[in-house]
Amino acid sequence: MVVFPGSNCDRDLAVALREATGREPVMLWHRETELPDDLDLIGVPGGFSYGDYLRSGAMAARSPVMRAVKDAADKGVAVLGVCNGFQILTEAGLLPGALMRNSGIRFVCRDAPLRVGNADTPFTRRYEPGEVIDLPVAHHDGNYQADEATLDRLEGEGRVAFRYADPCNGSARDIAGIVNERSNVLGLMPHPERAFDPAHGGRGGRRLFEGLVEALA
Repeated sequence: MVVFPGSNCDRDLAVALREATGREPVMLWHRETELPDDLDLIGVPGGFSYGDYLRSGAMAARSPVMRAVKDAADKGVAVLGVCNGFQILTEAGLLPGALMRNSGIRFVCRDAPLRVGNADTPFTRRYEPGEVIDLPVAHHDGNYQADEATLDRLEGEGRVAFRYADPCNGSARDIAGIVNERSNVLGLMPHPERAFDPAHGGRGGRRLFEGLVEALA
């Protein structure tokens, strides 16, 4: 788990990973330049890295650890970026497109119904194609945008992992989460770690972690 100045969902994500794997995640400060050798998964959590100054995720994407994260992803290590983590992954070039200011120019915080776009990835294997789940959203810059050629490529290659079932923030083609070409990197604006336990009000996110554990076993 990578922790940046301003991360505030790192512990939530760590708890979900610990419950799903039975192992305590390693918390890495953003100034680290090397990752553990036996790494299975890298979590890039939500929050407000560097206070969202300049652009959300732009400064964190240039932290020393992100070079190691990119190298690991290129070797096939799974990477999960949630909310601000998604923003960081786009700014670092691990995923295409950008997360812009919400169309309503306001912070959105509510449960959002998501439709599973591709159930054939390590992150979505526990879901059914087209299934609708509820995950919480909490973001001000969650409006996913890319040029038409990139959007067409994402669609054609089955890389749209999740879509908003109802309009949420103005995202192009209602995109809520995408994977890279190898499907080992997922960027997702809604928070699956906040829908892990019934005490959270729902378990829509639990299967993401359980399926990921199966895929990595």
